[in-house]
Amino acid sequence: MTEQLGLPKEILACLFDLDGVITKTAVVHAAAWKRTFDEFLQHRDGDAFRPFDDADYNDHVDGRPRADGVRAFLASRGIELPEGSADDPPDRATLQGLGNRKNTLLLELIRSGGVEAYDGTLRYVEAVRASGLRTAVVSSSTNCQDILRAVGAESLFEVRIDGVVAAERKLPGKPNPDTFLAAARDLGAEASQAAVFEDALAGMDAGRSGHFGYVVGVDRVGQGAALRAHGADIVVRDLAELGENA
Repeated sequence: MTEQLGLPKEILACLFDLDGVITKTAVVHAAAWKRTFDEFLQHRDGDAFRPFDDADYNDHVDGRPRADGVRAFLASRGIELPEGSADDPPDRATLQGLGNRKNTLLLELIRSGGVEAYDGTLRYVEAVRASGLRTAVVSSSTNCQDILRAVGAESLFEVRIDGVVAAERKLPGKPNPDTFLAAARDLGAEASQAAVFEDALAGMDAGRSGHFGYVVGVDRVGQGAALRAHGADIVVRDLAELGENA
């Protein structure tokens, strides 16, 4: 049955990223990050500031826990800020404050525009479950459960390892493999028996370093070569292609 899903026969569990794989929220995250950093940089450097761009998003932010994304991007620009605390207001110039600003903007964008799922992914997950494979969602988002509920997909996943659970268990986020490894363990599978489905380069790095049995890169934005370079065993534009190509 796994071969009909385009997966190696050894796979027992499927671990899905949320944003960009299950839901069409990656573009919303990117917009929230851009506005957050552009406002910060313009306030800091004036009109001569260098805007946050797609390369910054892909290289430093995409797929990472919020605070890690802030930290990585600012380091790339040689900017140092105090760490701050998790309850810093979104207008405070700290790493945590900038992260909270991004989350505030993200929720505003989600409320105003709603959330959609990728139909091809939902059909694929349903086929995975019908084949008897185990399923988990693995996301750095602290809003993961609410987003899954909004698209009616919460019941498709037996295990959820998101930003909330990772903080409770003190699991480092992507590109470290720990959240994916925790999901596999919770499903009773070894890493070699689990497939990772990711659209972010940080997720590819996590899949490769965790020695998972199969790593599927989902290319929504034309970065197939980069996904392969970071460890994808196969790259598809939509998960529906896996069944078609089996």
